[in-house]
Amino acid sequence: MLEVTADSNIYISALVFEGPPLQFLNAARDGVFSLAVSDALLDEIHRVLRDKFKWSREALDAAAANLADFTRRVHPKGNIDAVLADPDDNRVLECAVAAGSRYIVTGDNDLLRLGSYAEIQIVKVADFLELIRPAMP
Repeated sequence: MLEVTADSNIYISALVFEGPPLQFLNAARDGVFSLAVSDALLDEIHRVLRDKFKWSREALDAAAANLADFTRRVHPKGNIDAVLADPDDNRVLECAVAAGSRYIVTGDNDLLRLGSYAEIQIVKVADFLELIRPAMP
């Protein structure tokens, strides 16, 4: 099974705006690939949906339960400091390394500039969807 990690911006975009990020989450839900997430990423998703988009406690709980149905929770063991411009981006790298991911899917320019980390390819959601299109239902 293809292991993938998504940045929090992909989850937030999917839940708020839909489009390609929602197609990405739906592909994970359909079992096209395994999607790893960590507590740090879940906390950031929760915080942004609550503070920036003013989601209610009920909506946040429903989103968390929905994501738990098709994501795999991993627990990173160490800290990575590869992205100096935005240290929070390192949480994505930590999750991907802990999961053994082959891809990180993100819209974050600091991560995209890396191109890869520890043999993990860092790509935009549209590019990843093209890669997996043959496997999609």
